[in-house]
Amino acid sequence: MIVSGLWLSHFRSHLRADLAFDGRPVAIFGPNGAGKTNVLEALSLLSPGRGLRRAGAEELARRPEAIGWKLRATLGDHEVETFAEGGGPRVVRLDGKPATQVALGRLVRVLWLTPAMDRLWTDAPEGRRRFLDRIALSFRPGHGDAALAYERAMRERNRLLRDGVGDAGWHAALEAQMGRHGAELAAGRRHALARLAEAMGAAEGAFPAADLALGGEGGPEDADALTAALAAGRGRDLAAGRTLTGPHRADLLARYRAKGIAAALCSTGEQKALLLSVLLANARALAADTGTPPVLLLDEVAAHLDAGRRAALYAEVRALGAQAFLTGSGPDLFAELAGQAQFLAVAEAGGASRIEVREGPG
Repeated sequence: MIVSGLWLSHFRSHLRADLAFDGRPVAIFGPNGAGKTNVLEALSLLSPGRGLRRAGAEELARRPEAIGWKLRATLGDHEVETFAEGGGPRVVRLDGKPATQVALGRLVRVLWLTPAMDRLWTDAPEGRRRFLDRIALSFRPGHGDAALAYERAMRERNRLLRDGVGDAGWHAALEAQMGRHGAELAAGRRHALARLAEAMGAAEGAFPAADLALGGEGGPEDADALTAALAAGRGRDLAAGRTLTGPHRADLLARYRAKGIAAALCSTGEQKALLLSVLLANARALAADTGTPPVLLLDEVAAHLDAGRRAALYAEVRALGAQAFLTGSGPDLFAELAGQAQFLAVAEAGGASRIEVREGPG
C-alpha cells in the first residue's frame, strides 16, 4: 500500500500542489519555512488523529484566506479525501463515502519522527505516553477509541472531583468505564512493547537496541482491579481535585541496552539513534504483521546523525521496502539516495510554497 498521489488545496503554506509518487523514498529539501514539513503533515492526516503537529482542523487552513482546506490521496486502489470547511470539523471520505478515522488506520499505517520528538526521553511523561499510544495504534487501530473513551470518562470524573461532588453512584459508573477502557489501553501498550521487543531482537549497530518498559503510576491493568483502585482512591482524588492513578499516569521507560543506561542520560546523538531504533522496530513488526511496510515520515531526520548513521538509515529504509518521506534543509543530506529516490525541492514564492520535481540531489 503506497501513496501514489497527493493533492493539496489551501493547506498550510500550499495554495495548491499535485504530486505523484512511485513508491521509492522521497527526499524533500529546501530552506526553513518553505513548506517541507507541511507536506509531511498532510500525509500524516492519512492516519487517525490530529497529525504530526497535533493541530486542530482550523489551524491547517492557509492564511490569510482561512476558507478551509482539502487534501486527497491515492492509496493503492483507494482514494482518501479529508477536509475542513470554514472552521468546521475535519471530514474523512474513503472512496467517496463518509468514513471514520479508524478506517484510515486499517487502510494504511503511518509512522513519523519530528524534531520536537528529539526531547522525548528527557521531557515530561505525557509525550512518551503519546508516543507509545501512537505505536499501539499502529498495531491496533481501535486503540485510539479506547484512549478517547477513557479520557472522556476521566474528564467527567475529574469534573466531579473538582466540584466536590461525592455521589457514589455517579462516581462508580465513571470508574467502571475508566476500568474497562483503561484495561484496553494497558493491553494495547503491552502488546506494542512485546512486538517492539521481538522486532528489535538483539540487533546492534548504527541504531542500538533499546529496552522498553512501562513505569509510572498507571495502576492495575485488569479492568476490575483498576475500577476497585479508583474507588479506593476516591477520597484522595477528591482532596486533589483530579484522578491520581490510571493509565494516564503511566510512563514509557527506555534504556540503551548495550550501555545499560537510561535513555535520558544518553548523548543527543544516542537519544536520536534510540528513537530511530524504536521507529524501525515498529516498521519491521508492522511489515511482519500486515505484509506491508508502513509509510514513514521523517522530518529533518538527519539533524543529529553523522554521515555513517545517515547512510545506515537510508539502507534500513530501502531494506524495509518502505515508502519514506524525508525532509532536510539541503540536497547534500540525501546524496546517498541518488538514483534510489524521488527528489522534491520546496521554495517560497509570492507567499506560497512551490514544489519542483528534481532528478537527483544535485
